[in-house]
Amino acid sequence: MKGYAEWMERLIEALTKFPAIGRRSAERIVFYLLKTRREEVQELAALLKAVKENVHFCSLCHNFADHETCHICSDPGRDRGMICVVEDPKDVLAIEKTGTYVGVYHVLLGALSALDGIGPGEIQIADLLKRVKEGKVREVILATNPNTEGETTALYLAKMLKSLHVKITRIARGIPVGSNIEFIDQATLSRSLEGRLPA
Repeated sequence: MKGYAEWMERLIEALTKFPAIGRRSAERIVFYLLKTRREEVQELAALLKAVKENVHFCSLCHNFADHETCHICSDPGRDRGMICVVEDPKDVLAIEKTGTYVGVYHVLLGALSALDGIGPGEIQIADLLKRVKEGKVREVILATNPNTEGETTALYLAKMLKSLHVKITRIARGIPVGSNIEFIDQATLSRSLEGRLPA
């Protein structure tokens, strides 16, 4: 039985490479695009290209940015004496939504994982240590995910930061073990930040 036209099939296959998009979802997206006005599809294509070309990692914290530094690092009202360490830029957004944190961030872009061959050199640990050494940092909040990799990363960072004479805290355990920060509700995440403990 003949399937879709070649270009449709190629687009469906390309869309299934996106996270959480299976074949049925990809088919629905393609059908939607085919029914949509040409101008809207062209605008979407231009936006995809623009995001890929213009969004990069912040030179200070490794969050997403469309300038040299992200909007948080550029904000003069943020407390640079507190650095909240997270694994992923999505975690920054989750914490920002609580409206309770006023410091800056450091995004590791991953977590330590011996099984996946991810060591300290594969994530942004060296940059964090450099920021703490060079800046007037009072506290480093370890907000890695409460799973095996996140806990391993937090323990490693606590050990590396101890000699730098900075207060090291870990977000409180209000977050269920095995979950990811980006999926935690704002109230739980807010309580976890407020009730953080020494690492």
